[in-house]
Amino acid sequence: ITARRLDFELPDVLVEEVHMRQYPTDALAAHLFGYVGQASDAQVRNGARAGAVVGQSGVERAYHSLLMGQDGERHVVVNSLGREIRTLDEVPPVEGRRVQLTIDYDLQKATEDGFRHAGFNGAALIMNPSNGEILSFVSLPGYDPNSFAAGIDRTTWAALNSDELRPLQNRAIQGRYAPGSTFKLVVATAALEEGLIDSDYTVNCPGGASFFGRYFQCHLRGGHGALDMRHAIEQSCNVYFYTLGNMLGVDKIHEWAEKLGLVGLTGIDLPNEQESIVPSTEWKRETTGERWYPGETISVSIGQGAVSVTPASMAVMISTIANGGTRVTPHVIRAVDEGGGWKMATPVGTAERVAFRPETLSALHDGLWMAVNGAGTARRARIEGRDVAGKTGTAQVISNRGRQAARGSGRDLRDHGWFVFFAPKENPQIAGVIFGEHGEHGYLGAPVAKHVIETYFAKQEGRSLPTLESAPAPNVAPERDPDSILFVDGSSTDGATPTTGTY
Repeated sequence: ITARRLDFELPDVLVEEVHMRQYPTDALAAHLFGYVGQASDAQVRNGARAGAVVGQSGVERAYHSLLMGQDGERHVVVNSLGREIRTLDEVPPVEGRRVQLTIDYDLQKATEDGFRHAGFNGAALIMNPSNGEILSFVSLPGYDPNSFAAGIDRTTWAALNSDELRPLQNRAIQGRYAPGSTFKLVVATAALEEGLIDSDYTVNCPGGASFFGRYFQCHLRGGHGALDMRHAIEQSCNVYFYTLGNMLGVDKIHEWAEKLGLVGLTGIDLPNEQESIVPSTEWKRETTGERWYPGETISVSIGQGAVSVTPASMAVMISTIANGGTRVTPHVIRAVDEGGGWKMATPVGTAERVAFRPETLSALHDGLWMAVNGAGTARRARIEGRDVAGKTGTAQVISNRGRQAARGSGRDLRDHGWFVFFAPKENPQIAGVIFGEHGEHGYLGAPVAKHVIETYFAKQEGRSLPTLESAPAPNVAPERDPDSILFVDGSSTDGATPTTGTY
């Protein structure tokens, strides 16, 4: 066609090459990669060419300047009809640079396969706890970014936006949820590091305790009896952490939550991250104009109330505990090829370093190891010889009163489930979070983590990759969910509708 056009046989035909993205793994890691589309008005105002196809989300947007390359141009002579007669000069386009990610394909696939096997959606972020490299980044449900490559049609776009499951939302960095009992690790760290207690500090749990005129139950109706720190983490005893939270106060809890990475942004190199919220007296005064009531701290101490965090921030929190106090910045870029081979990207600095006291580190790691390998709530993550450490958490999506009012609405009101973990206990190599949206119980995320950990070590040792079992291992689920709280009189600590419920 080009030859005939130059011979004036097809003078009105214009040949134009259009490069299109192709995502060979379809929906795998869709929220990580993101998608491309025509430049918006805002992007044009910021320098993009009108009509150009640019990154709109994920890595495509975060590293658009590297991936895009440079447009070429031609200077041509045309006649009075606008037909090209000849080309004066031409500047060829410059290809975008290649970018190497930290993501491991096999771990990414293992994580997504684990979610599908478990039967729930959600998010996961698996990372190297020593340097913040993200090995797997999951948000489900996802979408096929190939649908956007040539310009998405109206029907597909409308379907994605009207879907009640919100497949376009990046749950890993944009979804905020109550962390439930996984937040007890923050309270434990704060109490130990502030010197309020040592790891042998014992609390008697008779099945509940009274604070500020209200009775708060533990998940075990008969109580746990006398527990020290390690066994309180293992058994996820609410009364133990109510007591610590009351001793600390909300501002100290907020301070240590920030040091562990659970306040504000993680700094991940992906766009549109939402801030995580752990309340303080100042936060409540600024947001509501009201003072903080001490009774509210009791709910916060087990990750309920006004606590609202992203899965990404939870991955940073457990990585900080795993590595002994260094809050790393999660990132997905490893190297860039400028045309002369791969060059390592500029290292991402650590956000903060708080060297835990040896006693703190020992108590946290022992308690988390016992939760998986002892009589704890995370036994489904146990792997012989791997010393997996972890903590489950379950959080309601609506209060008991609200649940009653919402009956028949068609809304999914099942609890969310969390599992944070690292392995091995000594010198951890892998850490992360599994968030099961409406997964009902935190311990149901443990098999997903187990599959990812087994895949990681199989690759490290050059063995065949594991396959998922046809069904979860029997006789490992706790008799009741240990990550919830019940107010006996049906009210919350400040008289509002309770945000937590029964097991």
